[in-house]
Amino acid sequence: MKTQDTCFSPTQTLRCPGGRVLDLRRPRVMGILNLTPDSFYEGSRVAAADDLLRRADQMLRDGAAVLDLGGYSTRPGAGHISADEEKRRLLPAVEALRREFPAAFLSVDTFRGAVAAEAVAAGADILNDISGGTLDADMLPTAGRLGVPYILMHLRGTPQTMTQHTHYEHDLVLELVRYFREKLTALRRLGVTDVVLDPGFGFAKTPAQSHELLRRLPELHVLGLPVLAGLSRKSMVYKPLGLTPDAALAGTISLNALAVLNGARLLRVHDVAEAVQTIQLVSNTYSPISP
Repeated sequence: MKTQDTCFSPTQTLRCPGGRVLDLRRPRVMGILNLTPDSFYEGSRVAAADDLLRRADQMLRDGAAVLDLGGYSTRPGAGHISADEEKRRLLPAVEALRREFPAAFLSVDTFRGAVAAEAVAAGADILNDISGGTLDADMLPTAGRLGVPYILMHLRGTPQTMTQHTHYEHDLVLELVRYFREKLTALRRLGVTDVVLDPGFGFAKTPAQSHELLRRLPELHVLGLPVLAGLSRKSMVYKPLGLTPDAALAGTISLNALAVLNGARLLRVHDVAEAVQTIQLVSNTYSPISP
């Protein structure tokens, strides 16, 4: 697979509301702000409004290009919450960050169309959907109506069941490419033109499968779109080392460096300063693979 076969025009920029453009021609960092009490990494949980603003300010000062807010925990086996509860957690935070940091790019981590619509109305710029539209039939049409950039992730099952869906009949990366092609065709029909691909490290994938996917990340560049790598403190980092998420920063840095070398354009992380430094060193010293 050496030619770009996506139905999208290859682009490394995302057109956001207000005429702003997020440039991904070089790797950038997305900082994680979890508005949940049960996210897998305790250090990512935001406890109160002043904590949210403090953390967001620090992330932006450290070099984050995007702030990603989530109100629904997607760790393996996470408890299910209603759309109303997700909105209660998410919408005030979006409004507060848009008010305090008007120039910041804000992403919302949700798989629900109704939540996505209200979040964009509150000031969000980007939709980050872990399900690729599989958990809410209205999600992809909503993305089309809103006309904002869309992060398309690969997932099988749900956050509650995904650990039961790690068997792949065929080649793992080939299955991802097929999945993305089908979803991109559907998105184009709905008018979505600015898309980032997320292979979904750890989502319906064992640590070994996630490492294979990281090694083979350049194969996704056939689709001609920027790739997001969400590796931060995940089980593929800490389990092979016999550690916990709290002790997985060094491993995360190592894998983020590999992701950048393999052409990732957006690193979704808990630790922004370290990720920014990683990008600077890798990009200045080596020649990352170009999408």
